[in-house]
Amino acid sequence: MESITRRRFLGWGAAGAAMAWAGGSLASRLWAADGGTARFKARPGKPTKPAKIGLHELGLAKGKDGVLSVPPGYTPGKPVPLIFMLHGALGRYDTYNEICKIAAQEGIAMVTPDARNQTWDLIRGGFGPDIEFLERALAYTFDHVAIDPRRIGLAGFSDGASYALSVGLANGDLFSHVMAFSPGFMAPPSRTGKPKIFVSHGKQDEILSFAGTRDRILPQLRSWGYEATFRELPGGHRLDPDVIREAFRWMIK
Repeated sequence: MESITRRRFLGWGAAGAAMAWAGGSLASRLWAADGGTARFKARPGKPTKPAKIGLHELGLAKGKDGVLSVPPGYTPGKPVPLIFMLHGALGRYDTYNEICKIAAQEGIAMVTPDARNQTWDLIRGGFGPDIEFLERALAYTFDHVAIDPRRIGLAGFSDGASYALSVGLANGDLFSHVMAFSPGFMAPPSRTGKPKIFVSHGKQDEILSFAGTRDRILPQLRSWGYEATFRELPGGHRLDPDVIREAFRWMIK
């Protein structure tokens, strides 16, 4: 479904290099550099505006915006699960619309927002513009779609997975589930609530360390008392549609 080759990785530049978590030192620096709380105020409630079935642009920004996917059969009287899916350092492209289709098949609403720059702000020195935009995207979604508050997920791939872990743990009173596909690190500025965690990583990942996830991220999550499910995958730095579907079903079961 998605495969990141070494040639494509060259375009990541400094952002890609920064995502390597060596001995936890990057996470420590990011935590110290954090200039915001990464906390969200938006909460689900009764929608005040009609929702469009299918995919449509959020319309919150020119250029870098995002897409809202509302599953077939949705009605305001029956709240649906929601997943925010965060892209990797290469940005959002057609693959993420395919992920929206997988979510829709499972009866899940999905938002795939764009970072304000090429990648998420945390690795640039702290939380800021991306948190502000995600707050707006959450409020927009809750205004248009009836969401089940027991099943709100924050997911991401690669750099987006690192961001999902960092932001999701800080907002565990909003996000019931966090899904990290091939993360590089986590640096939550705070921890609130106890969201359930799903992590996957390819054993031959040439971009972000499989061992870093297995030997650092997972043990740290469990030491903090989180219920963490881990899937070891064959292959490299990629999104596996079967694992994505498994994670989505894990969230809504």
